[in-house]
Amino acid sequence: MKIDDSKNKQNLKQLIDTKEYVAHISVDCTIFGFHNGILKVLLLKYHDLDLWSLPGGFVFNDEDLREAASRVLYERTHLADIFLEQFHTFGRKERTENNVHQILLKNKNIEVPKDHWIFQRFITVGYCSLIDFTLVDTFPDAFNETCAWFEVNKLPKMAFDHERIVEVGLNHIRKNIDTQIVASNLLPEKFTMKELQTVYETVLDEKFRRNNFQRKILALNSLERLEKFFDGSPNKAPYLYRFVSQK
Repeated sequence: MKIDDSKNKQNLKQLIDTKEYVAHISVDCTIFGFHNGILKVLLLKYHDLDLWSLPGGFVFNDEDLREAASRVLYERTHLADIFLEQFHTFGRKERTENNVHQILLKNKNIEVPKDHWIFQRFITVGYCSLIDFTLVDTFPDAFNETCAWFEVNKLPKMAFDHERIVEVGLNHIRKNIDTQIVASNLLPEKFTMKELQTVYETVLDEKFRRNNFQRKILALNSLERLEKFFDGSPNKAPYLYRFVSQK
């Protein structure tokens, strides 16, 4: 999906001219996608730059951070009603020193004073989520030419410190995998233990023995065992489960 360049330039000029943003604060959304044993992250490619970034943006004076994260994610990708969890604040002083904004504005022939707020130091608040990337449609906004899913261990060249944000976000997802899986609706309402184990192994990037995994998961007391799943095969039918919170 290509965006008209004149509209892109107009929207970019409008963005940098506004005075309604909280100074020096931004939000970045790290959306991890799972499907069929593959873990990916959603990235945007800048117009005229061989750089990719996370969906991110600025915070209006009259909105909460969580509201800003949801709004920015929708504006940048058209993803809506996504469970977002704040996971880290990124404040290294050199995090925006790779001149992405300067290059982007120069390529659009937009003249901005060197002391403009968009060139100054920004602290960003990271939000993350874990979803099934085959169940959503994404669309780039006027500042980017495409949205794409990349495997987490095969990232392209990234803008700012977004590679580090992905790394920290992935560590957060892994440390909080039990909560993330319940909240993300990655699985159908009824699922087998094998399906749940596949999600854990993909996100954590490690293998588990079936019996050890089942013992660990059942000890959490977050599952309800249901009827057996009969698929007509000669193998022993597995039990179906669902999360207790979905009752």
